Amino acid sequence: MATKNIKVLGIDTSCDDTCVALLRIGDGKLEILSNIVSSQVKLHARYGGVYPLLAKREHQSNLPLVFKKAVKGECFDLIGVTAGPGLEPCLWQGINFAQELAVKLKKPLIPVNHIEAHIVANLINNKLTAIRFPAVCLVVSGGHTQLFLMRKIGKYKLIGETRDDAAGECLDKVARILGLGYPGGPVIAEYAAKDKGSICLKLPRPMIGQKNYDFSFSGLKTAVLYKVRKEKTKNKKYIQAMCAEVQQAVVDVLIHKTIRAAKAFGARSIILGGGVAANNELRRQFTSNIKRSVPAVKFLVPAKIFCTDNGSMIALTAFYHRGKIFKKIKANGLLSISKN
Repeated sequence: MATKNIKVLGIDTSCDDTCVALLRIGDGKLEILSNIVSSQVKLHARYGGVYPLLAKREHQSNLPLVFKKAVKGECFDLIGVTAGPGLEPCLWQGINFAQELAVKLKKPLIPVNHIEAHIVANLINNKLTAIRFPAVCLVVSGGHTQLFLMRKIGKYKLIGETRDDAAGECLDKVARILGLGYPGGPVIAEYAAKDKGSICLKLPRPMIGQKNYDFSFSGLKTAVLYKVRKEKTKNKKYIQAMCAEVQQAVVDVLIHKTIRAAKAFGARSIILGGGVAANNELRRQFTSNIKRSVPAVKFLVPAKIFCTDNGSMIALTAFYHRGKIFKKIKANGLLSISKN
């Protein structure tokens, strides 16, 4: 992909992080000029989850500051902004800010699908030609657990998704049951890493034996709830053991379904994206299982900083859709990237 150097601004306000990044892209190379994230995790932790209207208010006050810090007076040629999926009050903050900027500076504006951006994030620290097609892509986060068959950038087919809770949502709920706080994924991983295996707990692996590529994690959360209610002694060792088993149950299902899809569709790459992709155990076990089961398949996972929401993945996705004309941008107006 040979093209002249262009600078792309990426803006993401899909949930509780205010993200702005500036990339320089050209001649098959990418340079991150800035990647600024203002997190609201501590603000929402006291409530055990994200409050959309509170997040909206924070985006409104943070965006001008984060933008100024990211741009530092630099000029740019193109603007990308997350249009969905996401929390609608939050999305509108980024969309309105980007639209005003585009009009003021007379720059083209590209709406970006947040799910596609998590897939494209794999190219930030790789060559822009790193993906071997076809690819099976697993996007796994607090709000999404979806499997896509990817023929090329911009061409995807949804082949599986969660029927209830997303994997990250399940971990958040389990952490709440165990009294570990929010967000659940990182704290469960921390406790799981300290488990010595002295307590044996067994939880279900929902839908792992079904022939489809869908997921279900609500039942796993319910199984934890019932076990915790019955347990009289909930000391630190018990909590560590429960965290290890919950994490392993999620990992087992995600890996099993993804590798089975890769075999069925003749994938040449397996791509991982989304906040849960930052989990060390998931990354380690994906690597070892791919080497054992489908050794010819290339495995791509973003650097941890690009697994969670960020502006760089939005900017890069906008770059791939440059030249398209969008008359009107609506929050959650890009609900699906799936095409037959």
